[in-house]
Amino acid sequence: MAQFLPPPRVIQVDTRGAVILNEESPETRDSTGIYFPNHIEPVSHIALDIGGSLAKVVFFTRSSEPPSSPSPYSSGDEAETHSQNGITKPRQTGALTPLSLEANHSITKIDPTIGHSAQDKNHTKDELLLPLGNSSFKNDLLRRARVRHFPGGSLNFERFETDDIESCITFIRGLIERSAELNGVSLQSMRESVKIIATGGGAHRFYDLLKNELGVDVHREDEMECLITGLGFITLIPREAYWFSDELVHDVVSGRRPNALEMIEATVASIATNSTTVSLERPSPNPPRFTVSFEDSPTTQLPCLLVNIGSGVSIIKVDADGSFERVSGTSLGGGTLWGLLSLLTSATSFDEMLTLSEKGNNEHVDMLVGDIYGQDYSKLGLKSTMIASSFGKVFKKGETRRKFSPEDISKSLLYALSNNIGQIAYMNAEKYNLDRIYFGGCFIRGHAATIATLSYAIRFWSKGTKRALFLRHEGFLGAIGAWIKNIENAA
Repeated sequence: MAQFLPPPRVIQVDTRGAVILNEESPETRDSTGIYFPNHIEPVSHIALDIGGSLAKVVFFTRSSEPPSSPSPYSSGDEAETHSQNGITKPRQTGALTPLSLEANHSITKIDPTIGHSAQDKNHTKDELLLPLGNSSFKNDLLRRARVRHFPGGSLNFERFETDDIESCITFIRGLIERSAELNGVSLQSMRESVKIIATGGGAHRFYDLLKNELGVDVHREDEMECLITGLGFITLIPREAYWFSDELVHDVVSGRRPNALEMIEATVASIATNSTTVSLERPSPNPPRFTVSFEDSPTTQLPCLLVNIGSGVSIIKVDADGSFERVSGTSLGGGTLWGLLSLLTSATSFDEMLTLSEKGNNEHVDMLVGDIYGQDYSKLGLKSTMIASSFGKVFKKGETRRKFSPEDISKSLLYALSNNIGQIAYMNAEKYNLDRIYFGGCFIRGHAATIATLSYAIRFWSKGTKRALFLRHEGFLGAIGAWIKNIENAA
């Protein structure tokens, strides 16, 4: 049954001049911060999207100076970012803006009957007649002025394993406590300003735990509605949406260029930061052929299909009027890759599995068209390098069981799942006559081979009539949507 988004309302986030920050490491390539130089309104709510495998956190911190890295939250002591058990260790963060600093009742009041501050009895009557002579009062006013009038701040992204939800709660608790300290307000006042906007299945599963452990209000939002709201907002950010050229896709998938993955990742980083240090290859008289293209002047383009790849896969049709409907999906998603590779390899994290796949050769494991025909099957348009059967070379009757490398197994399974998802996405796009297909979810992680495989599947099955589009914050659509949907109430 089709659902409809709420009537349009003014989003208070000023996205003019928004910039996606540099990534610190491959583990943070899908969770780099977004700096909004012109945003003014205070924001103190925290969005949390808890899925079957990962919990994603989105929150806004104030800064009048643009950060130089994805760690825009320095309060004087920087913390190193590193991966622990496959999940990037949370960076030290700065402060949320407590709404109490904006409330009229929070301003220091003078008790006219005794001539003393209701908050401070230790100052003379003359000092109180000239309140700016009161250093604590003056500092209080200056702090409020800075918060109220200085534009600039960053939207921050963190993720945790759902099985370790306690680490997520510890991080949020630390953020609230640090925000109270840096803003000079009481912890109780800070907690009263903060609310958790939760979505995903875990919003129901962990509702009581979040409320009791954090001591703040917890609100729940519909998962699908948040995904679509998040897509609508994030696609307004310059250089957020991108796609691969056909030739680039072909080279990655076919393995014709061994260094293609490194070139792609360097190119993405270079173009995203307006750097000119990496030059794209120009193999023909009609450049550019091998490119990663970004949306520089983005607008929300509907209708479209959103393929959200998390633990499982949801496929959502979004119409031109904003109505949406989950039309398909599959249980074979990121959780499947994570689970099977945990059984078949020694990898202990999703990022480690992706790293293994980058070093593998699926031709040692998969049966190709060329293994069956000895050449291309031109009549059906099948190249000899196309996969005819995933893992088709593993079993050979009468032969001693062979051993396959973890790298080759990882590459084969990644291709199997990506091709399957790509084909299902194409069939739904064809059924509903949609040309724009956005892929989201933490399964992708900005991983070149995954992007190329999904792109190839869409281009191959559609004969070039449809395009696969990707997002640099693909895994945070639900959390972004929950954050945006509640921005008005917080502002």
